[in-house]
Amino acid sequence: MTRTRASARDAGTAHTRSVCAYLATTLGNDGIEPRNKNGSSDRGDVTGLKYAGQRIVVEAKNYGGVVKIGPWLAEAEVERRHDGAGVGLVVAKRRGTTDPGEQIVLMTLADLVSLLTGERPT
Repeated sequence: MTRTRASARDAGTAHTRSVCAYLATTLGNDGIEPRNKNGSSDRGDVTGLKYAGQRIVVEAKNYGGVVKIGPWLAEAEVERRHDGAGVGLVVAKRRGTTDPGEQIVLMTLADLVSLLTGERPT
């Protein structure tokens, strides 16, 4: 089966919903849900995720097993800034598993430090 624009969009939507449902259930936070798109001012795919008092922007990606680390982290950083969040990260769909807990999380070391300390390093 050839992947079309519509099938890619549907796969991305399903992945985002799966990520949201997993986080909401696992963390006991029903405020975690898919975020509406904001065009050039996009603020990530997931809303309601916080840790240590700071918001976390999540960019969910399902490219059929292809991982584009640099461009995706750059996109997460732009969206983190749009949102004024402390951390931006990517949840990438792994080929061969639909289990949301088995997906890949990508973030910069600066974002990891921010997540652990609550402050953005300079």
